[in-house]
Amino acid sequence: MEIVVTRAAQREATRLALLAEGRRRFAVDGYQGVVLAEVAQAIGATKGAAYHHFGSKLGLFRTVVAEVQEELGARVAAAADAQDEPWEQLRAGCRTFLASGTDPEVRQILLEDAPAVLGWDEWRAMDEASSARHLADALSALMQAGAITAQPVEPLTRLLSGAMNESALWIARSGDGATLEQAVSALDLLLQGLRSPGGRR
Repeated sequence: MEIVVTRAAQREATRLALLAEGRRRFAVDGYQGVVLAEVAQAIGATKGAAYHHFGSKLGLFRTVVAEVQEELGARVAAAADAQDEPWEQLRAGCRTFLASGTDPEVRQILLEDAPAVLGWDEWRAMDEASSARHLADALSALMQAGAITAQPVEPLTRLLSGAMNESALWIARSGDGATLEQAVSALDLLLQGLRSPGGRR
C-alpha cells in the first residue's frame, strides 16, 4: 500500500511541477514559444510523462488557463466579499477584474493567448464559469434589492463582462498605470448609469 501511495504522490508531484513550469513559460514566452518537451526537461521529467498527464501542449495550456481563470475569479470574489454594501461589492469586484490587466501573467495567458488558442466559445465558457458568474450574481442581488432597475440579467452581464475584458486587455497593452485609473473612472460612470432612481446616492 505504501508503494502505491508513494507512486501516486510522485505522479501528482510530477503533474504539479509540469503545470507550474508550463504556466511560467506560457506567461513569459506565449503559447507559440513553448515546447512541451522542454517543459518536461526543465523539471527532470520525460516528454512521455507530460503527454501522460496533459495529452498535448494544448492540454497543458488548457489546464493552465483554467487555473489562472479560477484564481482570478477567486480574487474578484474576495474583493467583493470584503465590502459590506452590495453596490460597493459590485464596484470592488469590477475594479479588481480591471486591475488584472496590470498582471503580465493574466495578460499573456488569459487575455492574449486563450481566446486565440482555445477559441472564443471555449474561452468565454471558462470566463462565464468564474468571473462572469460572480458578476451575474452581484447584478441579480442588486436588482432584488431595487438598486438596479429590474431587467434580464444575462444580456447585462454579457455587456459588462465584454466591456471589462476589452478594457483589461487595453490596460495590459498600454503598460501605463494611468490607463487603469481612466478605465476605473469610466467604469464608475457606467455603473452609476445602471442604478435605479431610488438607488442613487
